[in-house]
Amino acid sequence: MPADFQPDSLRAELLPFNQTGAESAQVQAYRRFYRLQFALAQQTRIGTLQVAGYELVLQAWWPAQPRATLVLLHGYYDHVGLYRHLIEWALQMGFVVLTADLPGHGLSTGSVASIDDFAEYQAVLAGLLDMAAQLQLPEPWHLCGQSTGGAILIDYLLTGEPAAQLGETILLAPLVRPRAWWRSRLSYQLVKPFVKSIPRHFYANSSDAEFIEFVQFHDPLQARVLPVAWVGALARWIPRIESAARCDRSPLIVQGDADLTVDWRHNLAVLDDKFSQPRLCLLEGGRHHLANETQALRSRYLDFLAQYLS
Repeated sequence: MPADFQPDSLRAELLPFNQTGAESAQVQAYRRFYRLQFALAQQTRIGTLQVAGYELVLQAWWPAQPRATLVLLHGYYDHVGLYRHLIEWALQMGFVVLTADLPGHGLSTGSVASIDDFAEYQAVLAGLLDMAAQLQLPEPWHLCGQSTGGAILIDYLLTGEPAAQLGETILLAPLVRPRAWWRSRLSYQLVKPFVKSIPRHFYANSSDAEFIEFVQFHDPLQARVLPVAWVGALARWIPRIESAARCDRSPLIVQGDADLTVDWRHNLAVLDDKFSQPRLCLLEGGRHHLANETQALRSRYLDFLAQYLS
């Protein structure tokens, strides 16, 4: 089914996120296309927020009787439209869901799939948490990040000042180092004087074949390049995080043992060193995109998470 919305014109129609207004036909088309219409959502909101020179598009959903909030951060190359499974689960748990497309992703502005410094991601998270406070979203505020979203949360816990309202932090296949990082770093050094981006290669990072086909062939919000600037920002971020001081937080970590995107064994060792007794669900057969793994695999790790969030 072709998308019947235009990202730029859709964003231009949006009000600032802290204002309310009727949803346009394009917003409704966007929600239908990505199946973001949830029976459990008694209230929804979509709008813009100015952060660090970007115009971000934020979204939120409220269940009938909210008892907590989930602040959700998507992964690299992703956008909120791909996270319906986690949003629906959170609504079933009684959580308000607050999320945003990261800079250069989805409906938000910015160079496609790029960023100059990972500190900009911290500004995004700060903007989301400030909005949660403005809207007086129910506490505790749980955090959940997939891959790069997880990297943002790791950075926040290790180097930031976590909010008093903070509940649990969920890291799904979190990024510290990507797989074969030494090779990627060498390639970056070789190509950065000559090109700004290289073509993106799609991989089967989920066992859900329908999801893989959709992302590769049918999703109009998918980037088709890997910007060299983003790799450089990652190269500067990794040593800073790996040398950060240990903290007493205990995140919930879900990691698939068939993940070929991140260097998950190295990453788990780093996280075990940086946090106090992190709680791990090692998912047999799980690939990288845990937010869009098969229903059977999702059920296994969501049951694990529910025992700490109920």
